Amino acid sequence: MSEKQVSPAVKIGLELGPVFLFFVGYISTRGQSFLIGGTEYDAFILLTAAFIPLMALATFVLWKLSGRLSRLQLVTLVMVVIFGGLTVWLNDERFFKMKPTAVYGIFASLLFIGLARGQSWLELVMEGALPLTHEGWILLTKRMALMFVAMAVANELVWRTMTTDAWVNFRTFGLPFALFAFLMLQGKLFERYNTNPKQ
Repeated sequence: MSEKQVSPAVKIGLELGPVFLFFVGYISTRGQSFLIGGTEYDAFILLTAAFIPLMALATFVLWKLSGRLSRLQLVTLVMVVIFGGLTVWLNDERFFKMKPTAVYGIFASLLFIGLARGQSWLELVMEGALPLTHEGWILLTKRMALMFVAMAVANELVWRTMTTDAWVNFRTFGLPFALFAFLMLQGKLFERYNTNPKQ
């Protein structure tokens, strides 16, 4: 299937929509628990169970619309299924809270492996979406890898030391904002290493 152009708003909606729906569901049901089949489940667990197919559906729709999925999107979906499944199966919300740590840890590790080989695997994943020189891609990859490490550490600190309310807010708003802010701060890099500099 050939790649098709997808509206940025639609793409963002499909990628972040499930997260915001989880947030809305959590705010509406926090503190509640439900008895199912003789087992008591916190609302957080049931929302996680609903989040897994919702994330899979959003990813499938994005694939149907665009004709492709990035490796990052596939890894994220796999981690949602694994850690979300463990959360529901073991009735333990800690596994779902660990998921961002695992995802960012994997991303950082892969980028560092590529750098050790003198390659920017970020460039390979993004398929040259940004007009950067090789040196620019290497520098951006180093910064992105360190950013992923920082986000993984931050997630661990928040879920292990704060309330579930704090973690849900952090996961819904804090992590996406941190990534957005990071990209905005790379303006000088994009300008300096652009392969199509302004005349």
